[in-house]
Amino acid sequence: MYQFDPSARGPLDGIRVIDMSRLVAGNMTSHVLADYGADVIKIERPGKGDDLRNWRCQDKEIYWKVYSRNKRSFVCDLKTAEGREDLVDLIASAQVLVENFVPGTLEKWRLGPDELFAINPKLIILRISGWGQSGPYAQKPGFGTLVEAMSGWAYLNGHPDKPPTLPPLAMADMIAGLYGVASVLTALRVAEQPDGKGQVIDLSLFEPILSIIASEAAQVQLSGTPTMRAGNQSSHTSPRNVYRCADGEYVALSGSMQSMAMRIFDTIGRPELKDDPRFTTNDARVEHRDEVDAVIGEFIARRSQEDNLALFEAAEVTVGPVCSMGDLMDHPYIRGREVLVELPDAEMGSVPMHNIVPRMSGTPGRFRRPAPSLGEHNDEIAAELRASRSQRRGAGHG
Repeated sequence: MYQFDPSARGPLDGIRVIDMSRLVAGNMTSHVLADYGADVIKIERPGKGDDLRNWRCQDKEIYWKVYSRNKRSFVCDLKTAEGREDLVDLIASAQVLVENFVPGTLEKWRLGPDELFAINPKLIILRISGWGQSGPYAQKPGFGTLVEAMSGWAYLNGHPDKPPTLPPLAMADMIAGLYGVASVLTALRVAEQPDGKGQVIDLSLFEPILSIIASEAAQVQLSGTPTMRAGNQSSHTSPRNVYRCADGEYVALSGSMQSMAMRIFDTIGRPELKDDPRFTTNDARVEHRDEVDAVIGEFIARRSQEDNLALFEAAEVTVGPVCSMGDLMDHPYIRGREVLVELPDAEMGSVPMHNIVPRMSGTPGRFRRPAPSLGEHNDEIAAELRASRSQRRGAGHG
């Protein structure tokens, strides 16, 4: 089991992030920054905290434990003068502010960018919202579900004879959160220049998820029609699917390169298909992908998953098992590379979660502290605020 080391440092040591966001996207951004050493202070509501705490399993804050490691929690009542003063002082001491309120909320609190830059000219303000800070949808509710539906992603996902399918996880938020990391680091690079200044990052949930399927726009322009749902097939390459084995398990197989597709036909004992006009080129195989899948599926269905994996891997065909998370817990790849790690937890004994991603050889991330309980670091952060205020008063009297 890995252990937390509060004294560990990372490449972002010295960067303070004030995270006022709730739920997923902002937490994903600050989670990655915290893993690499940033001092992330979560601003939480009295008695409630971040809504991510409510995403539970058997009454345990599972999402919170995983995505709020390495952070500190500070309960702050922004309805009071004291709470507002604490927040302003924390922002003055920070390099980054993350928020995901409805656009205009900070301005209503007299904490818009103009006011914040007056306090801290080099501040990076990451503003996450469903549809962006501008445009006709700026004030519309913007949960990830709506974005996943409207972006075209759900329309593409699922089987042709079934309804559009939403992802079973907060995918739009997670993608936006990772874009948030990249944008914050880019803005920090600018702010660190001798004449550098802070800036506002306007990050919608919609645009990042659209970016991963943006080639569909060109396809619509060329063909006049959007790509239809194809289940586990691909509209761009064939063969590519999930195939059922004789033991009821599944394997995923992809022949996205021409040489790989030809190798697959050799491996299943059908070399003559390489000269069949329906299968000779990728375009032809995509047009006849149901026929391609019928041939491959019939071969795979006669063998167990283990036998299929051994056969195709020996032939250097790109194939892999379809795994549940339960299958992965003790998988040799997961264990051998330590993709999942066990971290100590006061409530559960330990919690399995993902390792730090990505792995940097010279400046790796570190596990410094578990996800905080609500307001766990109030006394610690309050002491830091008192020291900072005392120092400023002393400097002023000098």
